[in-house]
Amino acid sequence: MAKQSAGILLYRRHNKQLEVFLGHPGGPFWAKKDLGSWSVPKGEYLEGEEPLQAAIREFEEETGYRPTGGFIQLTTIRQKGHKTVHCWAVEGALDADSIVSNYFDLEWPPRSGKMRSFPEIDRGAWFTLEQAREKILEKQRSFIEELAVLIDE
Repeated sequence: MAKQSAGILLYRRHNKQLEVFLGHPGGPFWAKKDLGSWSVPKGEYLEGEEPLQAAIREFEEETGYRPTGGFIQLTTIRQKGHKTVHCWAVEGALDADSIVSNYFDLEWPPRSGKMRSFPEIDRGAWFTLEQAREKILEKQRSFIEELAVLIDE
């Protein structure tokens, strides 16, 4: 069975413009990547776990912020590697400079026998829709396009 993931696309209006919050993945594989590498904060969930509740939990684990409000379910996508991603949009007011992410362990450098800890998200930022279209992973771009239609941008 393909892996299932759930995430939140947080949005706000800033200077009369719609913006979305994206996270940059932590760890050595993503360290020097920018365009096309940012993502909605998300994570895998277990069979039987409610996807929206998993999305809220994952967002809080990766940012330190617990989103609340009127969640809008967006169209599910399938990423490269066949992972299914469920996503909800919700309005929120997160300070991108104060995010606190959980960590994962990875052997680094490879085959060195040394384990290192890396944040799941090494930084987060608010982007206009135009900027976000360039920053986000290609397969997740549809979340931004759908949000723009739903919020009338």
